[in-house]
Amino acid sequence: MSSAKQLLAISVLIFLGVLVVGFFGLRAVQAARHIRDGGFAPGKPPPQPSETDVKLIRDWMTIPYIARTYGVPDRILFKELKIPNEGNREKSLKELNDEYFPDQAGFVLKEVKRAITTHRPSSPPIAPVP
Repeated sequence: MSSAKQLLAISVLIFLGVLVVGFFGLRAVQAARHIRDGGFAPGKPPPQPSETDVKLIRDWMTIPYIARTYGVPDRILFKELKIPNEGNREKSLKELNDEYFPDQAGFVLKEVKRAITTHRPSSPPIAPVP
């Protein structure tokens, strides 16, 4: 094989390698965004809640955890609290309360419970079994 053919073959292999890496890299970025957004896809309804009793919400929980559990997008909970989600996704409700509402003990917990009650999806009707 001549050196020109070898150079062409190597160039083609490198190009194909870059395409494969780019394809899977984009897929990884999309998966990371999906996980970051709590698994909610834009334009699709959130999954049905696995829990409905807001009395079970505790101040050690994070807003993304509560959002997944109760089927309410976390962006709504952050909006109701009037705090940014950036930098606050991994903080517990107690940490958020101490940072943003230090003079109002339990405010974040109470507001999250209220927001969940207001915004949670209603259960779909159960279809009769034929």
